[in-house]
Order: sequence, then C-alpha cells, then structure tokens
Amino acid sequence: MRPMKRGIDSYGEVKVSTGVATADSVQLIQMLFDGLIESLRAAEGQITRGAIEEKSRSLARAGKIVLGLQSALNFESGGEIARNLDELYGYVTRRLLHVNLHNDLEALKEVYGLMAEIQSAWSTVPSMLEGRRAEPGMRLAS
Repeated sequence: MRPMKRGIDSYGEVKVSTGVATADSVQLIQMLFDGLIESLRAAEGQITRGAIEEKSRSLARAGKIVLGLQSALNFESGGEIARNLDELYGYVTRRLLHVNLHNDLEALKEVYGLMAEIQSAWSTVPSMLEGRRAEPGMRLAS
C-alpha cells in the first residue's frame, strides 16, 4: 500500500503546484487554509487510529501552514486585524504542539474550529472584491 500512498501524495503535490502557478494572492491564502483543514482532519483520524508517525507529519504540515499564514501578514496595511491574526496564529501553533505531544483531540477540535472560522471568512473575500471591481475609479491593491 506504500506505493499507492506515495502516488496519492505526488498527485496532491502536482495539484497544489499547478494551482499555485495560476492563483492570485486570495486564492493562495484559500489554498493554504484548504491544506491546513485537510491536515487537521487527517491528524484527527490518525490520533483515533493510533497512527502516531502519520499524525506527527500531519501536524507538522499544519504547523508549517500556520507559520506561512502568519509570515504573510501585512501589519502596515492590516492594522489591528493583522495583529489579532498574529496572536491567533501564535496560539494555534502552541496548541498544535500540545496536540502532538498529548494526542489531545479536544485541543485539535478547538484549533479546527478556529481555523475553519477564518477559512470561512476568507471564502467571502472574492465576492467582496468582485463588488469593488465593478465600481468605477476604484483600484485594488495587489
């Protein structure tokens, strides 16, 4: 079954690489959240099954994604929202470490809920941008 898993993993990498080549910044953030949510779901199943090595890999991937989201924050234009997200991402990183050390499903569910809420907010951004694009004289920052 190992070769099949490697094939599936490779497909996922190609899918992400292909998507990144054509994505704008909002789509990239959405893709990061998709990967984060996917990793958190995988970790939940892996904890339940006792697949500790796989769980550690899933949580490490989730942690890298959170760090990537955190490093992408623009404090200059993001103001208080960016500072709040920075604190939230720091908290989530600490909780992921806790989950990895203690196999704590409740803490994992807490992180999942927080990140799913942020992901949901990001899913509304494209429609908000479309409305702004329709207004004459408006220029969107890239």
